[in-house]
Amino acid sequence: MSISAQTDRFVHEQLPPLEQWPELLYATPELQALQQTQQLNLVHELLDRAEEKGFAERPLLRSPTCTLSYAQTREQVDRMAQVLLQDFGLVPGNRVLLRGGNSIGMALAWLAVVKSGLIAVATMPLLRAKELGEIIAKAQPLVALCDARLLEELQLAQAQQPWLKTILPFNDAANPASLGNLAARKSGLIPACPTAGQDIALLVFTSGTTGKPKAAVTTHRDVLAACETWPRHVLKARADDIVMGSPPLAFSFGLGGLLIFPMWAGASVYFPDVPYTPQAMAKVIFETGATICYTAPTFYRQLASCMQEEAAQRSAPSSLRLCVSAGEGLPDATRQQWKEATGIELLDGIGATEMFHIFISSAPDEMRRGAIGRVVPGYAAKVVDEGGNELPRGSVGRLAVQGPTGCRYLGDARQSHYVQGGWNYPGDAFMQDEDGYFFFLSRADDMIVTAGYNVGAPEVEDALLRHPAVAECGVIGRPDEARGMIVKAFCVLKAGQQGDAALVKQLQDHVKASIAPFKYPREIEFVQALPRTETGKLQRFKLKQL
Repeated sequence: MSISAQTDRFVHEQLPPLEQWPELLYATPELQALQQTQQLNLVHELLDRAEEKGFAERPLLRSPTCTLSYAQTREQVDRMAQVLLQDFGLVPGNRVLLRGGNSIGMALAWLAVVKSGLIAVATMPLLRAKELGEIIAKAQPLVALCDARLLEELQLAQAQQPWLKTILPFNDAANPASLGNLAARKSGLIPACPTAGQDIALLVFTSGTTGKPKAAVTTHRDVLAACETWPRHVLKARADDIVMGSPPLAFSFGLGGLLIFPMWAGASVYFPDVPYTPQAMAKVIFETGATICYTAPTFYRQLASCMQEEAAQRSAPSSLRLCVSAGEGLPDATRQQWKEATGIELLDGIGATEMFHIFISSAPDEMRRGAIGRVVPGYAAKVVDEGGNELPRGSVGRLAVQGPTGCRYLGDARQSHYVQGGWNYPGDAFMQDEDGYFFFLSRADDMIVTAGYNVGAPEVEDALLRHPAVAECGVIGRPDEARGMIVKAFCVLKAGQQGDAALVKQLQDHVKASIAPFKYPREIEFVQALPRTETGKLQRFKLKQL
């Protein structure tokens, strides 16, 4: 076994005990070769080796104002890496927090961190100071690289968290101390940190049903193994593909789809200057010649009519050939609406942050109506009962998954809930038919998945309880045709408070100001009491029955 290059052992020392690890499978020739390669740095494999693969002069990162080839990207990444290692004295294994939307600057910063042997901790741009503070407290990053437009909430979090010493804007041209300007003073290519395959590349934070952040630990080998599964066998991207989409790079869905997997194929990625709207995305698809799109079912529903309008105005279809849907359940009505609008069959898939990316999916020409797909080559999946025993085909039960990636939480007792008997349990209820197709039925816990975002009910409850009018509250997900689910709150008010439309808006605005705005309750119902057990535990299933 190769020796770890990460001298900061903070993350390694907080991995779960080996008996709680999932069993890792390396079932294909490509995965077996990867397992036997002990020294691995994923940025070296995907970026530094572009020249020997013939990709050096091909475009990699695109925006409305800039296009960088693989060679130009490496030059900028190497300069940024020198700043992190030389100017700030970071050592392999140190954590670096990243805060920004999807942009060339965010992608360059992420690549520089991981190439340096540092551990990337990317965060959603919508997170507030409270949520950022929880992540900082758990990951203990020394440096943060932040979009200059998103500094305020991070600075508020820093004031409460002594671990974070330095916040460095990565895209502020007017600031001589920005990452970009500091990097411009560096020169020359540098070798990647000689990380071992089991060294940590990133921590991805996911909010569980308790609302407390969980950090999924992902190694260099994990990411490269993911490239050898769904991208190789299902997606099959090509070097001439132009990839675009809406999932944030802070999500494993977005990181894989909009950076890692295109680099693995030698393709390019387009990042807009501003967040996508359906109308803007439709225009970008036609104007850039995009061939692969990633977004959630909610967005595809909104995008369908915009695509029809653009095609009619231009008297020509788009250049799209693959459209990937993930992040929430894909209703068949949405699939059919998109196919009618574009002629393209959506590529559906289910994955998990804990396992980095998609493990059940089928190519569009192999899909079965209503099903997500079959297990991706390199993985194994089954539907089991509460004891972990595989159920007969056609039965409803818990989904269990094994593969070359698996859940390892950073210092979290919930590891034993996710991994049992060597299998990963993502927390979904499924059915598998006789032909091996998997059908998603529901989340097995109280996670609310709304428009592709995961929302923990207790976190919303905590925000509502901080309002002076609220005595008690319970939050659930209510099925919704447009968004999959919406956040709904049941509130018991304090004496003298009037439960009217004005208070509903006041509470919604309060939640938006307290935590990420997408988590606010779109419906609020005022009740006299909440259903509880004799010990005082909230019975959410009774709220759902209402």
